[in-house]
Amino acid sequence: MGLELIIFISAILFGIFLYWRESNGNGVYRFVNKIVNSKELQMAPESKKGFIYQQAFLPRLIFVVTLVLVAALIVEFLTPISVFGSYQGISSFASFAVGTLLGTYVANFVLKSSAVLEEQSESLEDKLENVVEKGKDFIEDLKTKDAKVVEEAKAEIKTEPKADGKSARDRLKDKGLM
Repeated sequence: MGLELIIFISAILFGIFLYWRESNGNGVYRFVNKIVNSKELQMAPESKKGFIYQQAFLPRLIFVVTLVLVAALIVEFLTPISVFGSYQGISSFASFAVGTLLGTYVANFVLKSSAVLEEQSESLEDKLENVVEKGKDFIEDLKTKDAKVVEEAKAEIKTEPKADGKSARDRLKDKGLM
């Protein structure tokens, strides 16, 4: 189980590397596209599509499994390691294929989120500045309103006339409540 986990994690890193490499340039895909397709069906010059970059799930799955299968066959025939001779070999093959596919989606998420953050960074800065300014204005309004309320309360206290000079107990006795 430990070796399989190491293979899975390294496959995720391999998938990230594949996706990142193909996002920078798709020369091999263009070459294969030129060989396989006629002039009318060839991809546009500004297209960045690759074997896994900007592909749907099924073409990406087919490419990854084919790539891993070719690598496993090369290992099977050129080395004494038997990839397809045991359960562990087949399990490692499947783990590597799934990990590579997962790594391509992780890289896709990271590249897209970084692109969105770069696009939105200026507008986020403007929004943050607006929020800070509105907060400062709100605090200033609270300070001036609080000062006005305190001044009005002080003025009411100073201008409030004293009652007859009797204590509260005497006033209650006069009313018959005590």
